[in-house]
Amino acid sequence: MRVRRHGRVLVLPVLVLIALAGASGYFVGALPESWMNWTAGAGAAVLAVLLGIAPMLGWLATRASVTTRRVILRRGFFVHRRSEVPLARIREVRSSRGPVQRLFGSGDVELVVGAESPLVLRDVPRPELVVDALHELIEQNYSSSLAAQPPLAPFGVGPRPGGGSPTTLLPR
Repeated sequence: MRVRRHGRVLVLPVLVLIALAGASGYFVGALPESWMNWTAGAGAAVLAVLLGIAPMLGWLATRASVTTRRVILRRGFFVHRRSEVPLARIREVRSSRGPVQRLFGSGDVELVVGAESPLVLRDVPRPELVVDALHELIEQNYSSSLAAQPPLAPFGVGPRPGGGSPTTLLPR
């Protein structure tokens, strides 16, 4: 499963780009001096990159993947950061939802891993499905690890020192 932040975080950058396109279309070319037109166009381009395109690239550059063995959080556009947490190390899965997140059907999923700071998947769409899937995968991972371990011998029973069949190691 791969998830990104909820798409509602892109509403403001898109509105900024639309407003900048309208304002620059109105003002650039209508100013009395050519240097003013160039400055207005350059300012609009800088604002478009900072307030419109950069948040969109940040949204695209952050994603979380949940596999059958681990949770992987990838961040960054130019500098890539990757955090991996094996399912066997996850002790608790929490979710929280603010009022705006409840309105749009998103929430934060927090993975508690020992004494370290928790790994947080921010603003995930449909967090209840992510939490349920994580609980299921953690249980499957735990049961498969138990099945892979050899069975323990009862107390006092083990192989003979010289080989052969198991005998009781208790004194006679």
